[in-house]
Amino acid sequence: MTLSSDPAETFRQEARDLLDTLEQTLLDLEQDPGDGALVDASFRALHTLKGSGAMFGYDEVAGFVHEFETAFDRVRKGRAAISPGLVVIALAAKDHIADLVGEPGQHAAKGAPILEALRNTVDTGRNAGSAAPAGTAPAAGAPAGGVRVRFRLPSDAIAFGTDPLLLLDEMRELGADRVVGLTDRLPPLDEMDPSGTYLGWEVTFEAGFSAEQIDDVFLFVRDGMELTLEPLQPPQAPKDASEAAASADTARRGRDAEGRAAAASSLRVPAERLDELMDRVGELVIAQSRLAQIASAGDDLNLKAVVEELERLSSGLRDTTMGIRMVPIGTLFSRFRRLVHDLSGELGKEIDFVTSGEETELDKTMIERLADPLVHLIRNAIDHGVEGPEARGHAGKPARGRVRLSAAHTGAEVAISIADDGAGLDPARIRAKAEQNGLLTPDQKVTDQELYQFVFHPGFSTASQVTSISGRGVGMDVVKRTIEGLRGTIDLTSTPGQGTVATLRLPLTLAIIESMLVQVGAGRYAIPLSAVEECVELPAAQEGRATGRNFLNIRGRLVPFLRLRELFKTQAERAEHQKVVIVSAGEARVGLVVDQIIGNSQTVIKSLSKLHADVETFSGATILGDGTVAMILDVSALVGFGQAYESRLRGEQLGRVA
Repeated sequence: MTLSSDPAETFRQEARDLLDTLEQTLLDLEQDPGDGALVDASFRALHTLKGSGAMFGYDEVAGFVHEFETAFDRVRKGRAAISPGLVVIALAAKDHIADLVGEPGQHAAKGAPILEALRNTVDTGRNAGSAAPAGTAPAAGAPAGGVRVRFRLPSDAIAFGTDPLLLLDEMRELGADRVVGLTDRLPPLDEMDPSGTYLGWEVTFEAGFSAEQIDDVFLFVRDGMELTLEPLQPPQAPKDASEAAASADTARRGRDAEGRAAAASSLRVPAERLDELMDRVGELVIAQSRLAQIASAGDDLNLKAVVEELERLSSGLRDTTMGIRMVPIGTLFSRFRRLVHDLSGELGKEIDFVTSGEETELDKTMIERLADPLVHLIRNAIDHGVEGPEARGHAGKPARGRVRLSAAHTGAEVAISIADDGAGLDPARIRAKAEQNGLLTPDQKVTDQELYQFVFHPGFSTASQVTSISGRGVGMDVVKRTIEGLRGTIDLTSTPGQGTVATLRLPLTLAIIESMLVQVGAGRYAIPLSAVEECVELPAAQEGRATGRNFLNIRGRLVPFLRLRELFKTQAERAEHQKVVIVSAGEARVGLVVDQIIGNSQTVIKSLSKLHADVETFSGATILGDGTVAMILDVSALVGFGQAYESRLRGEQLGRVA
């Protein structure tokens, strides 16, 4: 169900869903051209688009889709075969329908050559199927002696845009011989609702026809309507055959009822309303936190009981609201199948696109903002990563390359990986380019992981030639900025000759997080709890040191630590026993020295202003229960700072030894 007061917007939303379904089934058909269920699914999507377009006044859409449907019906009846060429043209037709829906009146002329190519393709494959030509025999499920169809639409059908005349026209196209209106349920004139539906119709077919064709006519108005089919000359079928037919019809009706129930249980809500709801819940969480602080300062047991109940309810409401915003990432992954299909054809490369973890859920805002970065990464994997068939043959690889897109939950984060089985990154070429651009000095030592990060530098590219896809060094820097703007990180790993893996690590949501509240001097700061590994006491030997070798031995592993008092230039008196919060980003760890650990809290994230966009230490701010503001620490930036600090100390120590 769609929640919208604008019927045209309702149609556009449903049309986008149908076009997405059509694209996926067409791509599936290219891989499995003999799957009749996929052909039927494509045909149903087209049929629904045609009917809905006519209902809502999108005549260009209805006309084009009618011709598209007519051509594709040859495939459905087995008179033409699915081929890669047909899929390419059908995808172009799908794109044209999207243009007609999005910008009515501006693209109609572009449809004629697409339909001509579509007709020529299916006509070329007219003998590919084994079905008999139309008219040689009654279709499957068709009574040889004709049939009488009686139907009544739901009482609110006209109010929701259904035009009965269009349904009757479709039945005439199927060969209806006679149409009679049924007026037995007409109420008195003063009781009539102008938008109500009171007529029924009886349509007679003297010749045989397919029952599936009748189902197609009523495909998008079946919910709540009455439909009966009566043979003009009842066949003399054996009793057991009749019972089997009745049982099959009952099963079909049961499946239809289940489908209607499933459709009725869902509701489409504009994204703006979800955003507004999330904002309201965030404010409620802040108000509840303030009330809890007030209650804790007094001795009113009744007030404290109410506060506890409110905390439980607000926590449940927060989780429910966040759950509403969570969307399976498969909705995003499915978009890239078309991208890979088109790029592989353009570049002359055979690519298997494999996805996994589609059920992994992520906040809808995250999914919307991830689309462009993933497009850049997939393009690079296909263009620069996967070799051409000839080069793969020389390397002893299969001619078909592989790009794998996967997602998985890792604690309170989601890890998204784009992996290819191509040639891999060349550290020597990357270093040479970095030195050429002045990003590295010839004697500067860096690890491969650090070296790979240079590909995200603006204007950095090692491509030997510029293509229409990539090679100008534009895009990868935008990818990194976008991921960091989502409070995430991106890592590259590569094995020469075997491929490259780009891994994005992202928080589940950008709205509300669980955080650890700490104090440094007079200031309070929030650390995302998902990044916190453990808390330890700062050893007495380290407490008095302002500088020096800032490392902790955590179970045999050296962990660098940062004194936040120094980083934030805090002048207040230092706490007697300082604490170290060990945080991590990916595989890297760093300790943050604080004066006091206050406890855990629900943190409503508020974005920083544009004036503070360049401040890398903080990712946002939050309002505490007493109304004061606490900054949210950017763990990734602090870990990176800690790693650089560690490298600098090691370099100084090596210099002193030398």
